[in-house]
Amino acid sequence: MKIVIVGGGSSYTPEIIEGLILRHDEFPVDTITLVDIASGKEKLEIIGQLAERMIDKAGVPIELTWTLDRRAALKDADFVSTQIRVGGLKAREKDERIPLSHGLIGQETNGAGGIFKALRTIPVLMELAEDVNEICPNAWIVNFTNPAGIVTEALLKYGAHKKVIGVCNIPYNMTQSAAEILQEDPKDVRIEFIGMNHFVFGSKVLVRGENKLDQVIDALVSQSVDFSPANIVSSGWSETFLRAVNMLPNPYHQYYFQKDSTLKKDLEAYEDNGTRAEQVQKIEEELFETYKNPDLDIKPEALEQRGGAYYSDVACSLMSSLYNNSQNIMTVNTLNNGAIVDLPHDSVIEVNCFITKDGPIPLTVGRIPQQIKADILMMKAFEEQVIKASLSGDYYDAYRAFIMNPLIKEEKTAKMVLDELLDAHKDYLPQFN
Repeated sequence: MKIVIVGGGSSYTPEIIEGLILRHDEFPVDTITLVDIASGKEKLEIIGQLAERMIDKAGVPIELTWTLDRRAALKDADFVSTQIRVGGLKAREKDERIPLSHGLIGQETNGAGGIFKALRTIPVLMELAEDVNEICPNAWIVNFTNPAGIVTEALLKYGAHKKVIGVCNIPYNMTQSAAEILQEDPKDVRIEFIGMNHFVFGSKVLVRGENKLDQVIDALVSQSVDFSPANIVSSGWSETFLRAVNMLPNPYHQYYFQKDSTLKKDLEAYEDNGTRAEQVQKIEEELFETYKNPDLDIKPEALEQRGGAYYSDVACSLMSSLYNNSQNIMTVNTLNNGAIVDLPHDSVIEVNCFITKDGPIPLTVGRIPQQIKADILMMKAFEEQVIKASLSGDYYDAYRAFIMNPLIKEEKTAKMVLDELLDAHKDYLPQFN
């Protein structure tokens, strides 16, 4: 069995290597191939050597290779994981700085920055899907490139390859936090999710079949817990909001339901310490210095501070479940297929699914609760518009996505920010050139 990791020079790769090592008895991988582009060659070498040391220490029979030749790497692949960042962290810095300079939220998966990450990423992954469909047509693509939901929907709707599943660490983090609140084993806790990636709500918290949502909301009201991953600082939620919505928000909801205070906080951080992208670049430099240590043969704990920790672990669990036809329940990004009645069947949602060898089977959620229905429908229409713009390269399609986004809206500001971002990222947006 062969796994190809596209974006193998990512700082997250040691986590996926660790996940594959720990699961080797149930998920016997023979070959792992790391792939990256020429500009990532140095990082790929560092990650490849660390991964080799990790595999040697574990004593598992896995052959590891790394290459810049993607098509050659894909030969005989059973799973292809994608963790790319088109333009690197410098592009993310522009995604955050330019909107903030105009008084808008600057964030890598939401608002103007999130739109441009999608515009850069979708065409590249569409090309990858064509290669996978030609070279290893039976392989599963497991995508955790952000914005994961939008990217996964683009691939499933318009890509050449249909065996695609998206994953995110947010449902995992929320489940772990709920289990901690309830003092339960996370294996016994299941949140029922409704919505899309980074805009998903928890409508139930089931512990051995009993709904404990009220207890978790009580804990959030007391602000004794934090659902946020390392890359998002939560301001907490008001009791009025939590009682009225009567569902668990996810950390990214602060950009929408606490927009003013979050923007104020982000602008202050932007003035004092730079953007999150600049902070991450420093963390990355330190991580890669650590990775170079020839005595290091385990995933360093410092990686968990990077933000996005556990993406890779979720991806490994998903691949194992597909391979073993486990029919266990996992939260993934996949086609709606009627799980949420109010959305089209070919929409991608973030939903609990039975994981079988033939792919995820969504569990029925029903109708969207009234208190979030308008937001969910609006965000799904916006996501569809972003996908359209990424494929058409049409200026007006991109502008429509801007004015449809609740973090932008204002028509003149939308044009200014769109024009600046198009110019800033022109090297990575050939469809608009």
